[in-house]
This record gives sequence, structure tokens and C-alpha cells, in this order.
Amino acid sequence: MKAISYRRYGGPDVLEYGEVRDPKVGPDSVLVKVRAAAVNPVDWKCREGYLDGILDPVFPVIPGWDVAGVVVQPGAAVTEFAVGDEVIGYVREDFLSRGTFAEYVAAPVRTLARKPRNLSFEEAAGLPLAGLTAYQVIEDALQVTEGDVVLVHAAAGGVGSLAVQLARHKGARVIGTASERNHDYLRELGAEPVAYGDGLVGRVHELVPEGVDAAFDTVGGDTLKASAELLAPGGRLASIADGSVIGLGGRYCFVRPDAADLRRLSELAEADVVTVHVSDTFPLERAAEAHRLNAEGRTRGKIVVTVDWEAERETDEAE
Repeated sequence: MKAISYRRYGGPDVLEYGEVRDPKVGPDSVLVKVRAAAVNPVDWKCREGYLDGILDPVFPVIPGWDVAGVVVQPGAAVTEFAVGDEVIGYVREDFLSRGTFAEYVAAPVRTLARKPRNLSFEEAAGLPLAGLTAYQVIEDALQVTEGDVVLVHAAAGGVGSLAVQLARHKGARVIGTASERNHDYLRELGAEPVAYGDGLVGRVHELVPEGVDAAFDTVGGDTLKASAELLAPGGRLASIADGSVIGLGGRYCFVRPDAADLRRLSELAEADVVTVHVSDTFPLERAAEAHRLNAEGRTRGKIVVTVDWEAERETDEAE
């Protein structure tokens, strides 16, 4: 099959497009024909070696943890899915090798759920990692409830925009940080926008003098410290970007594959509670451009790579 892969750590230039071995389908996995795979910051961080301390690479590494596609072969023990089922998945293992930037991926059923029927494959591919991150923080780490005031950082991004929608669905008032060009977008999601950067604490206090009940940090560093300053007495703090949150009395969260959580997200998408904004799409062979754009950190919503199966069929017929 064709895939994107890298044989060593490095910048986007280490990504190669070409033939790799076909994946083997284990008893508890299904073979998914990939239609779309979303780009996440963790993808290029893994490629550059930042997660080498916790994830062993087995080179060549196929990047990507998000996928939307169609089941073409169930494993021997699989009863949850059948050929032709449209699925989404956060296909992460505890090592780097068999990712989703490929024509096919062998995905453990514990990482999958049925694709929301009302989302395109491109939109659906942007839901698993970002959606699970937002869901597990809003539901579990911060335990947001009706009437809470919630601060979400980088609220126009992939994780932040879904966190805004989930918190609003819980009945919370949401304040979201973003660049001014994204403030109208945040209003559409139901958040009250504030500009990030110097003076953030003062700007948030103008909206909520008594402080916020919960803060969701996606940036770390000074942003995390500002979040701690903005908490009301008894407020809850969680970060997906900075482990020092623990020293501030908060929770550090690393998203986990969870089929039940992913099914719930799919249900929420079908109920139009959450939507996924796709800002840019790239064909699989241009994944390096997608990585570069994501690393700039200014994306509204998600960046997605797609597999053009019609073009592949025409090429095969020509050969």
C-alpha cells in the first residue's frame, strides 16, 4: 500500500510518500480503508522526537492517530464491526509505527466507533483525538456542570473548539481565548472571546471578576500560570500541555483511546451538539505541507489529509 512514513526523526522533509508493507490484521482489529486522517500537533512532535522518552519508534514510522474510513476486513475475534461499516478511530498504540497516514490501517476495535452519519469523512476524521481530549477533560478532569464558568484556551483550535461546544452543552458559560480574527467564530460556538497574550488576566477578570470555576489549558507556560490566577476559590484546573499543572493543584491529561467515549462523541455529532470545522485538506502525498501548516499553530479547527481512491483506481487501470 501507499503511505507517508519517516525513517528518522526530523522536520517535515523526512516524510516520504511511497510503498510500504501492507498491515496485518490481528484477531481484535479490523482493516480500515482510509478515507481521511486528521493532523494533530502530536504528529509532528512525534516526528521530531519530542515523545521519544515515552514512545519507542519502530522505523519506518507511519504517522497519524486519527482516521475515518470503511471496514474491509474484520479480525478473527471481531463481532463489533462488519465489512462496509463506516468508522472513526483514535488509533494510538504505545509505540510509533503503524499510523493512519496510509491507504489502510489495522485498527484495534478498542479504538473505534461508528462514523457520525451527518459528517463527511473529512469532518469525521477530525473528531477522535481532539474530541476525546476535550470530552475527557470537560467530563472527567474538570467535571463541568450547569452554571459553571469555564475558561478554554486556544478555543478556536481543534481541541479548544470542541471543548467549547461540550462545555456549552453541559450548560456552562464559556470564555475562550483566541486571536481577534477568530472571535466571531467563537461567538458562533457560544463562547465569549478574549484576546490571548499580555493582559489576559485583566481581560478575563473584566468578564468574571470573581474568577472562573474551571480552566482548560492547551498551551502551558505563562498561559497555565494565568489560568491558575484566574480560578475562583475551589476552581478546577486541567492542562494537556504542561505537566507542571500538578504542582498548581490541577490535573495533567493525556488523551486515551476509549470506544465508549468515542461512541458518545459520535452520538453528540449526530445530534448536532458538536461540529468539526475543517480549515484545510491535503492529499496524502502532500502530508508534509499539512504538518508544516499545523506546526504554525494558527489553525481554526482541523487540518485533514485525504486518500483519493478514484485517482488510485484510475492509476491502477492505466498501469
